[in-house]
Amino acid sequence: MPPATPLAILCQQASFIKSASQVDQCPADQGYEVAFAGRSNAGKSSALNTLTHARLARTSKTPGRTQLINFFALDDTHRLVDLPGYGYAKVPLELKEHWKKHLDAYLTQRDSLAGVVLVMDIRHPLSAFDRMMLDWANVTGLPAHILLSKTDKLSFGAAKGVLLKVQSTVRKEFGNRASVQLFSSPKRQGIDEAHAVLESWLYPADEAEQSEDQPAATE
Repeated sequence: MPPATPLAILCQQASFIKSASQVDQCPADQGYEVAFAGRSNAGKSSALNTLTHARLARTSKTPGRTQLINFFALDDTHRLVDLPGYGYAKVPLELKEHWKKHLDAYLTQRDSLAGVVLVMDIRHPLSAFDRMMLDWANVTGLPAHILLSKTDKLSFGAAKGVLLKVQSTVRKEFGNRASVQLFSSPKRQGIDEAHAVLESWLYPADEAEQSEDQPAATE
């Protein structure tokens, strides 16, 4: 087993900060954060829990239980964010409209947002909601990374076939701004690959290079 990366270690120590029902309740817009989005019942909360080795996100057999924007700290300036799920949630239309309004505000106004992880059930990829999120990421210039979750529900060959098909579609419609991988929470498949993407967004190499390139102070 390869040694844990610095991000993997931080993920193990992740802790809940707060929940917000609207943008003005979010933590200070500083540092870097990555948001997890997905249609209800896509396995988003399970994926987030698997990547952090902790039960941060609330999982339920009732889809759509994530009704707030939930923030989790990796350290003082880096966060993971669990966004409300959409799709099968049996909630009043008024509440759905509230979610949409404030989710849109979060996605368009949050300066610290470095990327979006989009969780899709591999058996039902590229739903209307998934495409809406990819369109938004493309327009705003933010990277998106797709986790094709629940790959354990398919044979290896079938899962690989869906991966190739989704990669081809995403490449044609969204260029290189979105990447795709297989992921399974029960089998713990795809964790290292997902961590590598998160680390590249949360700790961009150019930030470290800029610090190294700065001239030393002179007396």
